[in-house]
Amino acid sequence: MSKPLKLAVVGHTNVGKTSLLRTLTRDVGFGEVSHRPSTTRHVEGARLSVAGEALLELYDTPGLEDAIALLAYLERLDRPGERLDGPARLARFLDGSEARQRFEQEAKVLRQLLASDAGLYVIDAREPVLAKYRDELAVLAGCGKPLLPVLNFVHSEQQRESDWRQALARLGLHALVRFDTVAPPLDGERRLYESLALLLEPARAPLERLIADHEAQVLARRDSGARLVAELLVDAAACRRSVAAQPALEQDALHDLHQGIRQREQQCVEALLRLYAFREDDAHAGELPLLDGRWGDDLFNPETLKQLGLQLGGGIAAGAAAGAGVDLLVGGVTLGAAALLGAIAGGGAQTARHYGQRLLGKLKGRRELSVDDAVLRLLALRQQQLLQALEARGHAAQEAIKLSAPQESSWRSGKLPEALGKARAHPQWSALNPGARLEQAERQEQIAALAQRLLQA
Repeated sequence: MSKPLKLAVVGHTNVGKTSLLRTLTRDVGFGEVSHRPSTTRHVEGARLSVAGEALLELYDTPGLEDAIALLAYLERLDRPGERLDGPARLARFLDGSEARQRFEQEAKVLRQLLASDAGLYVIDAREPVLAKYRDELAVLAGCGKPLLPVLNFVHSEQQRESDWRQALARLGLHALVRFDTVAPPLDGERRLYESLALLLEPARAPLERLIADHEAQVLARRDSGARLVAELLVDAAACRRSVAAQPALEQDALHDLHQGIRQREQQCVEALLRLYAFREDDAHAGELPLLDGRWGDDLFNPETLKQLGLQLGGGIAAGAAAGAGVDLLVGGVTLGAAALLGAIAGGGAQTARHYGQRLLGKLKGRRELSVDDAVLRLLALRQQQLLQALEARGHAAQEAIKLSAPQESSWRSGKLPEALGKARAHPQWSALNPGARLEQAERQEQIAALAQRLLQA
């Protein structure tokens, strides 16, 4: 097994070095991110592995604070008649007392860069190109290691990217990477590793493995995220509450349904945050309007009747005939409903248990409350928006995700996906209902189909 590539993350204080490490490692707890200068006071490391093999070691270093004075000090270290190269001059500096006193922080940075294969020089692109930054680069160049500038905060309105590109080119640094640690580009890591491979040709193979692994993880997270959202939507579509047709009871049932769906959405949000390795408080499900509920005749929709026909088999005819007399008992219920109740009774105990109680409740004046189609659309849109926000979010971001009004059009109009129509006819598919049967093969098939629909939206 070859040794992992070592990278020192260097730069001025408070430019986003720790933020870059958080994003590359997907670890929101790495180091300390703060607006205060000199937050990192020592070197911290992280390791990236693929299939158990360490491929890359990243080292966060303290910020360079006084490069102007350090460069002047280094230029005085040559003895009469000497012309030391950069590494030799730095070795003399690191052996001296100033490296343990006045320039202690800078010495930590230089030791780590000398021990690494290359450095990532992080730049706050909002800052003007000042003399101190040129002197930092001159000091770092003395280590004799390849440096890849990383432009941070390039999405800011105050960014000075063109100025930095010109300044870096004048210093002979033509390869650079735009990588905003708060909102990194989707191909940001690929570009960073490909640029490193140009500077470090022997490291190309492990860097390409990192790129392939990163992109595989992106796809896996996307698939898992879509499935989590699909499970939420099926749970919501199949959820129902049976209630007597009395206004006060209906309002209580509506509130219960409201709370159940809202909590279920928050569970989905938290699961997505864990999937993408963010904190629990990085996003919340907002208030969810449930309109007036959905008082539907789901017992008589085509999917329910189709399912009923499959289970009744030959008993349906005799049961339907016997059910004709139910009209007399329920005071004028339609013949179709009475015949269906009889058909259920003729279909056997299991069928009666699944459908008889629901239909009998309807005949007795009870109502079944389920989630309105508009709410299912809203749930789908909000969770899709959250997925997109998480994919574009860096692990250094501090502000919580704010979900704006969803704009995606395919969920706003037209028919809902077939999977949700099927779910309405299968109360046992919802984790929010008593007696849920979540492992049924058909439920799993519909969730998989719905997840694919979400990925294509």
